[in-house]
Amino acid sequence: MANFPLIFRKSSDAEGRTRGAITTPLALKPGARRLVHIAASLLLDYPGDGFDERVAAVAASLDELPPEIARDLREFLDHVATTDREALKTEYVATFDLKRRCCLYLSYYAAGDTRRRGMALVTFIEAYRAAGWEFDAEELPDYLPAVLEFSARSDSPIAFELLAAHREGLEVLREALEKQRSPWVPLVRAVCRSLPELDAATRERYLELVSQGPPAETVGLSFLGMPGASAVEPYRPVGAAHEEVRA
Repeated sequence: MANFPLIFRKSSDAEGRTRGAITTPLALKPGARRLVHIAASLLLDYPGDGFDERVAAVAASLDELPPEIARDLREFLDHVATTDREALKTEYVATFDLKRRCCLYLSYYAAGDTRRRGMALVTFIEAYRAAGWEFDAEELPDYLPAVLEFSARSDSPIAFELLAAHREGLEVLREALEKQRSPWVPLVRAVCRSLPELDAATRERYLELVSQGPPAETVGLSFLGMPGASAVEPYRPVGAAHEEVRA
């Protein structure tokens, strides 16, 4: 697949599921896992400028993926092929901007609208820098397409570990999308298939999140220690960089 640098620069099974079900992981080789992550990154970002080129790149890579993953991605591509682009944009906003349990910002699931989220965002920035990368976008650093790109493009084990550390949040997102029969379900399911088995403690956190939702606290949040510190509104919608497109 063509290498689509998105926001980094180098520095010097919906049917028959029950509530709380966990995605069964696949044993993937590193190259296949990277391909899954960059494909999901390209398709989970807002379907604005360049989206058709991203779709074509993913479609051309399907034969390089395990059959289960290729089937997941093809399911989404089939939806895209029969959906008007303006309708797809509207569907995207209605899914990811307006539903709290379909948030694409990973730290939201564990920290929610609480003071802890500021420190969680700093952790993402520190992880990028520890692997030799600088986050270079208007999005928050925990934006799922960004974390997936990092996992796909970095040689550091930190990249995959950062994504895997948020497995319970990804499973909550996957389950919420399945509940509303969203066309984006197979993309998140493919990502979950690429991650390790959940241990008992992570599974308990996941079940608690499914039951109660992300924690809430009626306070403003801040990028603690991050350059250009500014307020982060409770439940910031996805894709701030695309607000002018969505207006």
